[in-house]
Amino acid sequence: MNSVALVMCRNSIKMALEEGLSHISGFGVLESPVLVKPNICTISDDTGYSVTRVETVRALIELLLKVDEKLSIKIIESDSQSKYAEAAFQKFGYTQLCVDMQDSGFDVSTVDLSRAPLIEMEFMGDYFENPELPEIILDAGYFISVAIPKTHYLSFITGVLKNLFGILPRKDQSFYHSKINEVIVDLARIIKPNLNVVDARVGVEGWNGPRTRKLDAFILGRGAVSVDSTMARIMGFKPEQIRHIMDTHGYGLGTINPIVLGEPIQKIAVQFKPPR
Repeated sequence: MNSVALVMCRNSIKMALEEGLSHISGFGVLESPVLVKPNICTISDDTGYSVTRVETVRALIELLLKVDEKLSIKIIESDSQSKYAEAAFQKFGYTQLCVDMQDSGFDVSTVDLSRAPLIEMEFMGDYFENPELPEIILDAGYFISVAIPKTHYLSFITGVLKNLFGILPRKDQSFYHSKINEVIVDLARIIKPNLNVVDARVGVEGWNGPRTRKLDAFILGRGAVSVDSTMARIMGFKPEQIRHIMDTHGYGLGTINPIVLGEPIQKIAVQFKPPR
């Protein structure tokens, strides 16, 4: 929880992920279903990097199956005001990825959480009281959040914590915007991702641009707070500036001052323009 891997992506995505995983002692204990949550925030990726790129998820899944080829792996996303999940899976290559994997005999599929069965859970949080959430989320054997470093007008940055917002099944997700920090904290407490990955090859200023920043790196870790704190520093910000990181900090999901293994932050860091 208190260390993260920061690695350069020199040639191969898979090699970079393998290097990062080696710093944090691998995946840990894997159990099915493995839920992989990319950041698919829109059907119109104006920068080409605002949505988690499918080649990163493909490489991650190949590494998971290398450990246990019998794993059941689900790529998950919900509808939102800027997209329907099924159409986004198709457009960004996730549907084809699953076809390829199934043709090779592996249990890999997409799940549209907006059409998945819901179940009420006992939980008292900063925002939610006994929320109804997709049942598959609560039955997860292992959860991976795969994010992109972006600034955001509501949450200051989008990382592995803000990425969890996309599991909420209602399409009008702006319903939650006035309390977005409380919602993010509650979701992090409920889900507690087992692995967090930031594809920091290219970062984005704004949730969908327009400006991009080349970083050529990956960040991996078990603690979501640790990973997002490292990502914030790479973007030229302090974790203390970001409310949802600080509010999540006290719930055993990492530290704002993790040990960084691999490359030094200073080697990767690029100053992003703060969100308006």
